[in-house]
Amino acid sequence: MAELLYRVGRFAARCHWSVVGIWAAVMLLGLGTFAAFSGTISSAISIPGTPTGKVTDQLARDFKGASGGSGSVAFTTVDGRAFSREQRNGIAGLLERISRVDGVRGVTNPFDTQAQLDSGKAELATGTRKLTQGKDALAKGLEQLKAAQRQLDAQREQAAGKGTPDKVKQRLAAEQEKLDQNKRQLQQQSAKLDGQAAGLQSATQVAELSSGFRFVSKDRAAAVGTVSFEQPTTEVPAEVKTEIEDLVDAAGITGTKALLSQDISQAVPSVLGPGEVAGVIVAAIVLVLMLGTAIGAVLPLASAILGVGVATLAAMSFSGLVDFQSVTPVLGVMLGLAVGIDYSLFILNRHRNQLRQGMDLHESIGLANGTSGNAVVFAGATVVVALLALNITGIPFLGLMGTVGAGAVLVAILVATTFTPAVLSLVGMRVLRKRERAALRPGAASTSRRNPNVDAKGPRHRRADGTHSGADRPMSTRRAILAVVIGIGALAVVALPALQMRLGLPDGASQPEDSQAYQAYEVQAKKFGDGFNGPLLVVANLPHAVDETTRTAEQATVGKAIQDKGDVRAVVPIGVSDDGTELAFQVIPTGGPNSESTADLVQGLRELRPDTAQGGSATLGVAGNASANIDVSQKLSDALPVYLVLVVGLSFLILILVFRSLLVPLTATIGFVLSLLGAFGGITAIFQLGWVSSLFGVHSPGPILSFLPIIQTGILFGLAMDYQLFLVSGMREAYAHGAPAKVAVRRGLHAGRSVVTAAAIIMISVFAGFIFSHDTTIKPIGFGLAFGVLLDAFVVRMLIIPAAMHLIGDKAWWIPRWLDRILPDVDVEGAKLERTHPVSHHPADVVPAPAPTNTST
Repeated sequence: MAELLYRVGRFAARCHWSVVGIWAAVMLLGLGTFAAFSGTISSAISIPGTPTGKVTDQLARDFKGASGGSGSVAFTTVDGRAFSREQRNGIAGLLERISRVDGVRGVTNPFDTQAQLDSGKAELATGTRKLTQGKDALAKGLEQLKAAQRQLDAQREQAAGKGTPDKVKQRLAAEQEKLDQNKRQLQQQSAKLDGQAAGLQSATQVAELSSGFRFVSKDRAAAVGTVSFEQPTTEVPAEVKTEIEDLVDAAGITGTKALLSQDISQAVPSVLGPGEVAGVIVAAIVLVLMLGTAIGAVLPLASAILGVGVATLAAMSFSGLVDFQSVTPVLGVMLGLAVGIDYSLFILNRHRNQLRQGMDLHESIGLANGTSGNAVVFAGATVVVALLALNITGIPFLGLMGTVGAGAVLVAILVATTFTPAVLSLVGMRVLRKRERAALRPGAASTSRRNPNVDAKGPRHRRADGTHSGADRPMSTRRAILAVVIGIGALAVVALPALQMRLGLPDGASQPEDSQAYQAYEVQAKKFGDGFNGPLLVVANLPHAVDETTRTAEQATVGKAIQDKGDVRAVVPIGVSDDGTELAFQVIPTGGPNSESTADLVQGLRELRPDTAQGGSATLGVAGNASANIDVSQKLSDALPVYLVLVVGLSFLILILVFRSLLVPLTATIGFVLSLLGAFGGITAIFQLGWVSSLFGVHSPGPILSFLPIIQTGILFGLAMDYQLFLVSGMREAYAHGAPAKVAVRRGLHAGRSVVTAAAIIMISVFAGFIFSHDTTIKPIGFGLAFGVLLDAFVVRMLIIPAAMHLIGDKAWWIPRWLDRILPDVDVEGAKLERTHPVSHHPADVVPAPAPTNTST
């Protein structure tokens, strides 16, 4: 691979305009395919095969009109007073216009619906009064009948004692028959009243269960209209939501604010905003300070921007065929910028060092591409593999996210190893500082004499005896022990909040405070209760069918069991299946969509087996947006341990291959796990527990984004391997050239820390720019990656790992003979290429290093 990249670099240097032209053509092709084939992307997240999905399918199959999703429009008066007639008419007109939008099944006018609810309650009250009056009249009739029966019995006894004539007996018999008839009539009326009482009791119980459900607030200053869609919420076309947004914005109802819920107003985050640009600017400043030349600083930025443009356009060209989640292209941009700058920087830094040693321009470009470029390819490949491995989770949107991110990294590798050499050829010697160029002119005192042996990792001040001045003495054992203890202790403390991590998806409460989604959420929570923002759909599967006479009683019985589960504000019956074996309810929790009480309620309802009015027990299924979010979070949480084991195992195997050692991969993998847990702790502390959250623009802490831990694991794994490779490979090289193990650790650290420090700062800056994104999904991803890189690069790779390897000593490089024989020589650093293309030095500058020794034993 190193030899191939050397040739690619030489070709790109010779045919620089052709290479630049090819990449320009690729960019134009991407623009064309994007314009022709791109589609819409969505902010909704769904996973097929979840319990919520199964209930949603059941609703679509067995309940007419219940399969589509829904959203809401919250209305509130500006002055806090009750709605006027004109305002109510304006709201009704707006909802009528929304109902005519293609894709909308219907709307609910809050004032008409509330009036119906109030009327129903009044009718129940009237019915109860009439029933009471009827029972009172029946009781009086029964008493009168008993009195007449007593009087008739007395007359019959008196007549029997006196020998009453037959005519009198016939009259008494007729009166008895009349009394018996009246008695039967009263019994029939009593039975009828008992039936009415049972039905009225069930209806009253149902009304009490749903009493906490309102469409207009008690102070008449807020109302919520429901918009029902023909498709599930996650599948509603963006054009439909946009048309509704336009109608609401143009409503102009005097003294009234109309606010769309998150289900309708979810905005797609911008791919590149002010925060992201600020991150790139910081990266540019770091490059200028490191390289000392504006042209040199521009090259990595240009390479990264080119790679991001090509990768993003290519990915978005498929958005018309594949369902894209809105954060997917943003993740590609985030990764593409970060690794694109770093990969180009590694090659550029090697090239500059070689030029300062007097190497020919094109030869230097080829050698830098074959050595540092080879390391870039290998390091980038680990990131690509880690991201592609997201597909094994079985979660479609997560697999697509990993694939797009891997594509962005792959393009960054291609740009770094082709476009960067071409541009280096175009700028020529101007990539060096003026004084460095002056020192290379014939007859000038070469600055390279002051730094005679410099490679891609920085200066190696080598004395005549082959040792490195400034890096000869290893760190003290006491210092190494302190570094390990303090580093691991600090990471453990930072990781502690991760023990309380809860996963979820953003709801309206976490949206920006100036957004409609947040304001609608607040109105509904304040006026109607938190649970109104996340209603649940519950389907009860009955052991028997119900009819018109038994339906209400069954709804009351099952509804009461649901309410008795706790944390329920209201239970509203909304339908019966065609065959009468299924009842549907809308359940309003007391907590919000992301509260622990709502998650417990969903789980409890799925386990509940309520008794039915006609005997037997029912089973319950739960759906709705809040339930779907809970299911997505649970599935992602279950997939995380499997993915973590896969990535950790992959990390161990790759490092064995690279470093031909067992303990080095073990320490590197443990370090990766420590930095990952530390990153999880930082994310939990700020975004869930709310520690110093205001500094990061988090106004409403809540559960951690459900797919963030998996994404964080994959990306940090790849980046950690980058830093491990560029630091520890220098230690291995020094040890292979005969340096004592502890001295080799110091030399490798000195050689690689400057470029790794710069690369880490650049990556942190790019990721940190996304922390201040307007989108609440992007914020925690940006922070998690920036904080994770900070911990891994500066605490793990440059503090704990060198100290641990110092303590391990020679054993760090031990590997069984049989394993050493079967492992291929990947030559990540391109050492073989360096031996066939040696760097030219002035004779007095350097004494050749001793030949490599066999360290496999």
